[in-house]
Amino acid sequence: MDIGTLISKYGFPIIAACGLGYLIYYVWVWATREVKPVIKEANTVLIALIDRVRMLDNDLIRLHQKIDVVLHLREQKVKKARSEIQASQSDQT
Repeated sequence: MDIGTLISKYGFPIIAACGLGYLIYYVWVWATREVKPVIKEANTVLIALIDRVRMLDNDLIRLHQKIDVVLHLREQKVKKARSEIQASQSDQT
């Protein structure tokens, strides 16, 4: 049967609804067979990347804390050296 006889027998709205139903079925099958596996794989990769970013963030936090400690110790060393210089200068006078 061709489309013309189907339209004359059942009417355009019925044939259009059947055509749209087939289109929806085709898109559903395509999405579940083609797109869903790709999305699952991308989700796995995304989770791995998020974990790596968290690890790098933790490393940066630890590095920042170490730098703060080094700068603090350096500042204390400079203050101690200054106070020793001032004490030796005051002893000389």
